[in-house]
Amino acid sequence: MAEITYREALKAGLREEMARDKTVFLMGEDIGLNWGGAFKVTKGLAEEFGEDRVRDTPISENTIAGAAVGAAITGLRPVAEIMFGDLITLAMDQVCNQAAKMRYMFGGQTSVPLVIRTVFGGGKNIASHHSQSLESWFMHTPGLKIAVPAFAYDVKGLIKTAIRDPDPVMFFEHKLVYDKKEEVPDEDYTIPFGEASVKREGADVTIWGTFLMVHKALAVAEELAKEGISVEVIDPRTLVPLDKKTLIESVKKTGRLVLVTEETKTGATTAEIAAIVQEEAFDWLDAPIKRVNAPDTPVPFAPSLEEYFIPDEKRIAQAVRDIV
Repeated sequence: MAEITYREALKAGLREEMARDKTVFLMGEDIGLNWGGAFKVTKGLAEEFGEDRVRDTPISENTIAGAAVGAAITGLRPVAEIMFGDLITLAMDQVCNQAAKMRYMFGGQTSVPLVIRTVFGGGKNIASHHSQSLESWFMHTPGLKIAVPAFAYDVKGLIKTAIRDPDPVMFFEHKLVYDKKEEVPDEDYTIPFGEASVKREGADVTIWGTFLMVHKALAVAEELAKEGISVEVIDPRTLVPLDKKTLIESVKKTGRLVLVTEETKTGATTAEIAAIVQEEAFDWLDAPIKRVNAPDTPVPFAPSLEEYFIPDEKRIAQAVRDIV
């Protein structure tokens, strides 16, 4: 297996699905010949597949989402890119009131095989309109599936699963993981939705996190092992469907849980996960559940303030020490 970046693995998954199925096409702002996407994920695909299948769009997120929904219900499989996740706010009706509800409202007579790719997270000093983590908004919308891959191997398998799915999938990425490398098979493979990945096994405490926070949790686990604290790290890979089984089994083993995401704390996915564990595994908890999130403020622009805003290894490690 070759060691490739997250960006390269994602592009490979897109390329393989476009070659496999001629109904798959890409659309979004600056994704085609001239630029290859804001984060260069689609660079080279327009030259390979042509501009009909890698389509540059106007700077209009509601147009992108609306056209993608129309294409999906009439027989195509669009993969629509929204340049920054914050800008999905401009397409919320098309995503949450149309794509998410069509199968239900038409009694199963149609499906919406649509993937919307976008990026979340800070760390690039590009301020509040381009740095948020808003995944919990979509977790609250029945009818949408949500993938949150944090590793190169996972992103390739999950994008292929997402494209083949008959229902709308929100495919969320993080700006700071595109260059992270991992061994990824060349051959075709998919990863089922609803199956978390235990990235590190441990006995004393479980850390459940998403995106860049999984990488930070693994670094914390390595450091805390020197103190004799054994940390298990779980990456959910998808939020909808959610793998409760792996989470509950881990909590029953360790008796302690730390939840880490880059979202602002109030109403974050960590609140839902904490509620699930409290309802289904309360008797196995030996300490209160700890949540590590960003503070309830807009994402700061100043580098020093943004660095403080985003949860770091020190805060994660302290949360673990507090309950062990």
